[in-house]
Amino acid sequence: MTEEIVIVGGGICGLSIGWFLARSGHPVTLLERGGAGLGATWAAAGMLAPYAEAEPGEEGLLPLLRASRDMWADFARELEAASGIPVDYRDEGTLVVALDRDDAERLKFLYEFQRSQGLPTEWLSGYEARRMEPHLSRSVVAAIYSPQDHQVDNRKVARALIEAFRRAGGRLREHTEVTGIVIDENRVLGVRLARGFLEARTVILAAGAWSAQIPGLPEEVRPPVRPVKGQMLAVQMPPEAPLIRHVIWGPDAYLVPRRDGRLLIGATVEEKGFDANLTAGGIFRLLRGAWEILPGIDELPIVEMWVGFRPGSRDDAPILGPTAVEGLILATGHYRNGILLAPITAYAIHHLIARGELPDIARPFTLERFRSRAPVAHSGSGR
Repeated sequence: MTEEIVIVGGGICGLSIGWFLARSGHPVTLLERGGAGLGATWAAAGMLAPYAEAEPGEEGLLPLLRASRDMWADFARELEAASGIPVDYRDEGTLVVALDRDDAERLKFLYEFQRSQGLPTEWLSGYEARRMEPHLSRSVVAAIYSPQDHQVDNRKVARALIEAFRRAGGRLREHTEVTGIVIDENRVLGVRLARGFLEARTVILAAGAWSAQIPGLPEEVRPPVRPVKGQMLAVQMPPEAPLIRHVIWGPDAYLVPRRDGRLLIGATVEEKGFDANLTAGGIFRLLRGAWEILPGIDELPIVEMWVGFRPGSRDDAPILGPTAVEGLILATGHYRNGILLAPITAYAIHHLIARGELPDIARPFTLERFRSRAPVAHSGSGR
């Protein structure tokens, strides 16, 4: 009989891992302290942009990002087929714009780095950028166009994963807090819940920003993950006449259009722990940054504002794979790339459980890197 697997954490990575395992016949129970998909996954913008966002210092992480991006189109199609829920995968591409000469010089440096890495980005004049997006500000003087950086509706992805996981035979227990991971003689026995104990020979810790806080973890396997606060908001465009079609990055904000006319504006990067307060200053800076790119938002109604917590690791790269405790597996620390990295994370952890080892592409990202050698990557600005 196949042994029970417990996943702690019901965000996009935990759900994706659960779906991959359940559809291949593993008995899987996924535990989520709140509602599944309602944490960082719900708060994200759904950008799949390893190329436009690539910066110096990310060379070690870039292969993992690119591999997961390449998986996304098939992942989305399979998920829609398995769940019956559309996830709005969009492939119009991404623009990164400069608003003055200093911005353009910084953008040109970024572009030259991207080209040195063989990334498929293009340099545009301000005129060429406005031909693609006529409502862009006249202040836009240059842009990088990344046609292979796409987007998906992350909230729909979460709903689809929940449905696909359940249809595959996975057991989802929401509003179920893990009060401890039970370990004896360096081997996982299961998890302790507020009411009872759930036995498991394999526990996958995918609790995002909360991963380091799960009781019962020995210090040597506690992942160095912290919450990085992000404030966001959404305004409503006319669905039949959206102001933009591409994802657009500016110096102080990014803009992500949805098919229903919502326009997401994000996101602050704040080291404030689990402070869930929206602030006037944070929202003001986002609105000002968005307006400088797209003046037409001025009269659009604000329909939502929210806060999320990115799971940042010590080097802002994910922590994947086995630990020194037998049966304890980590899948956390994805920082700003949780949506993008969901397919490769699910593939890597499924490969580990099925074959007893991580695939080559995931091996640089184990917990051991923090003890054995220099970090594999650093994510620059953490946008």
